[in-house]
Amino acid sequence: MRSEAWTAADVIGLNPTQLQILIFLVGRGKAGMRVKQIAAYLGVSQPTATDSINALTRKGFVKKLADPSDARAVAVAATTEGEDAVRSAGMIASATDDAFAALSSLEQEDLLLHLVKIIRALQASGAIPQQRMCVNCRYFQPNAYPNAKAPHHCAFIDAAIGQGDLRIDCGEYEGADPSRQAAAWTIFNRGAA
Repeated sequence: MRSEAWTAADVIGLNPTQLQILIFLVGRGKAGMRVKQIAAYLGVSQPTATDSINALTRKGFVKKLADPSDARAVAVAATTEGEDAVRSAGMIASATDDAFAALSSLEQEDLLLHLVKIIRALQASGAIPQQRMCVNCRYFQPNAYPNAKAPHHCAFIDAAIGQGDLRIDCGEYEGADPSRQAAAWTIFNRGAA
């Protein structure tokens, strides 16, 4: 995956950190994000994020805006050119996607479940920053429908969701408080065992 990221970034004239930032911003909408949030999400220092954002600004892929929640702060958002660049990077053939496609639906669901558990463990240990995934979200209600094909409930869409519907990076994500996350994780693990 790292090799593919390097290739995709190189094709559109970026380094991998710049491409990660651009993908992150495209997924967050027009309001943008603060540099501190971008750095925390990617697990890089603020100076590294700032250098990459400055390069993206020079290339016309991002723009700086006044942060609507704090007039003294600056937010960074992707431009239309930045969105086009992300689309171009995404069109590059992916051996990883092909490998995932070779798995059966059940194997893909199992892999997703294991990835969620690995990411959650890495977050809990402080090795990676908080991810915008279902099991951390205030809208997620694990195992709300016992013994069902879609056991979980997403209050944002007000619908039942299955293991294969879990998201690792959701645009509608709103973090639950830590005690609620811990309780949801315990309930989720009981059902996923």
